[in-house]
Amino acid sequence: MIPADNILFLLLMAAGSSLLARLLKGRIPLPLIQIVLGILAALVGVTIGLRPDLFMLVFLPPLLFADAFRMPLREFHELRGTIFFLAFGLVVFSTIFCGYAIHWLIPSLDLPCCFALAAALSPTDTVAVSSLLAGRRVPERMIHVLSGEALFNDASGLVCFRFATAAALTGEFSYRQAFDDFLLVAFGGMAIGGAIAYGAARLNRILLRRGFDDPPLQITLMILLPFVTYIVSERVHCSGILASVAACMVIKMMGMIEETNTATRLQATTVWGMVNYIFNALIFLLLGLQLPALLRGGMTMAHEREVSLLQLVGLVGAVYLIMTLLRFVGIWLSILRRWAMARWSATPFVWPDFLSSLLLTFAGARGAVTLAAVLSLPAAGSEMGAFPYRDLLITIAAGVIVVSLVGAGVLMPLFVRFLPRSGMDRHATEEMMARQSLLRTALAILAEEKSRPHETGSGTPHEQDLKRDVLDRLEQIYENRLYQIDETTQTSLMNRQLSRRRERLELATRFLLLKAQRQTLHRLFVERGINDQTEWELQQELDFEEQLLRARVQRLPKDI
Repeated sequence: MIPADNILFLLLMAAGSSLLARLLKGRIPLPLIQIVLGILAALVGVTIGLRPDLFMLVFLPPLLFADAFRMPLREFHELRGTIFFLAFGLVVFSTIFCGYAIHWLIPSLDLPCCFALAAALSPTDTVAVSSLLAGRRVPERMIHVLSGEALFNDASGLVCFRFATAAALTGEFSYRQAFDDFLLVAFGGMAIGGAIAYGAARLNRILLRRGFDDPPLQITLMILLPFVTYIVSERVHCSGILASVAACMVIKMMGMIEETNTATRLQATTVWGMVNYIFNALIFLLLGLQLPALLRGGMTMAHEREVSLLQLVGLVGAVYLIMTLLRFVGIWLSILRRWAMARWSATPFVWPDFLSSLLLTFAGARGAVTLAAVLSLPAAGSEMGAFPYRDLLITIAAGVIVVSLVGAGVLMPLFVRFLPRSGMDRHATEEMMARQSLLRTALAILAEEKSRPHETGSGTPHEQDLKRDVLDRLEQIYENRLYQIDETTQTSLMNRQLSRRRERLELATRFLLLKAQRQTLHRLFVERGINDQTEWELQQELDFEEQLLRARVQRLPKDI
C-alpha cells in the first residue's frame, strides 16, 4: 500500500501541475508536465513504487468506464468496424510483426520474449490519448476512432502479453490454442460485464421505485460498478478491462443515468470529473516517478553487458520507429478495408487526407498500461522464476513510452494546426437543431395555453390577467432565444443580430447583478446578519444561476 503521506504528496503535485499548465497557457500538454514533475521528484529522492496488479485494479476500471460513457453510442455503431480493426486487428498485427523485428534486431532475445515486449507496446494509452487531445480542435470522427480504439486495445494487448509471457516461461505455444483462449477471454469479459451491468440497472430501477433515489447512494453504486465487473471477470480469468467497458455501454443503452433525479446527475458529473482529473494526474506522476530508476537500471545493465548508452538509445529509437511504421500501415489497411466495403455496397467513400493518417499514427502514444505490463514480468526470486531479459525489456519499454509521449506532445499540435476544418461541427449542428426543436416546443405550449378559453371558475379576472402577462413574458424570452440560433429564412438577419445583442446585454447585466448580490451576501455574514449556513445555501443558489449563465455565454455565436 502507498503510505498516506505519499498520497498527499501526489495530490499536491497534481494540483501544482495544473497550476503550471495554466501559467504556460497550454503550450506544453499537461501529461508531459506531470511526467516531468514525477521525474524531478524521483531525482530528489522521492520513492513511490508502482504495483502492476494494484494499478490495473485501482486506475483502469473507473477511467475506462468514464471514457466509455463519453463515447457516443451512435458514432460507436457507425465506426465499429474501424474501431475493432484497430483495437484488435492492429494489436495482433503489431505484436507479430514487431516481435519478429525485435528478434531480428536482437537475435539473442528469444522469440516469445520479443512477442511479450511487442504485445506490451502494442496498445495505445487511453489516458494519454485523451489528455493530449483535450481542448484541441480535432475532427470529431478522429476523436471517436482514437477513443474507441483506446477503450479496447488495452485488453487485446494485455491478453496477447499474457500468452507471450506464458510461452516464454513454459516454452510451449500454440497459435490455435492462443486464438481460442483470446476469444474466450475477450467475449467472456464482455458477457460478464454486460450481465452485471444489466442486473445493476434492474436493481437500480427497483430502488428508485421504492424511493431510494438519494444522490450519495446512487453515485456510490455507480462508482463501485466498474470495480465489481473488473474483479469478477478477472477471477474467472476473463478480461476485466473489457468487462468494465461493456458494463458502461449496457448502462448507457438501458438509460440508467437518465432514470435518476436531477440532483444525482448534477452531483455525479462533478464526482466523475474529479475522479477523472485526479486519477489521470496520478497515472502520469507515477509514470514519471518510475522512469529515473528504470533508466538507471537500463544503463547498469548495458554497462554489465558491455553495451554503450548510444547503442541502447538507438535500440529504443529503432523499436519506436518499427511500432510507428506498423501503426501507419495498419491505419491505411483500415482505410483500404473501408474503401473495399464502400465499393462492395456501392456507397460513397471519401479518402482521408495524408495528414489525418499521420495524426492517427502519432496519437498512438504508450503510457502507464505498457509500463505496468512489463513491470508485472516475474522478477528473480519469484515463484515462477525470473523472466528472461526482464531488465532489458523494461528498459526498452520505458524508453519507448518516453519517446512516444514526447513525440505525440510535439508533433500532434503541429498536425492539428494544419488539418482541414471540414467535418468538425456535426455535434454543434445537431446541438443547434435540438435547441431549436426544444424552443419551438416551448413556444407551441405557450401559444396553446394563451389560446385556451378561460374556464368558468378558473380564477378571478386579476389572476387571469396575471397568467397572460406571465405567458407573454415567457413567450418573449423563448422567441428571443430562438431568433439567436434560427438560421432559417423565416428569421431575418437583422432580427438575429438584434436578439444576440439583447442576449449579450442581458447576460452582462445579470453577471453584474450576481456580483453585487455576492458582495451583499458576504456583508450580511460579516455583520452577523446571517450565519455561515445561510450564506452557504444562498451562495449555492447564486452558483447554479451563474453556471447556467455561463453555459448561455458558451452557446452564443462569435460573429458579433
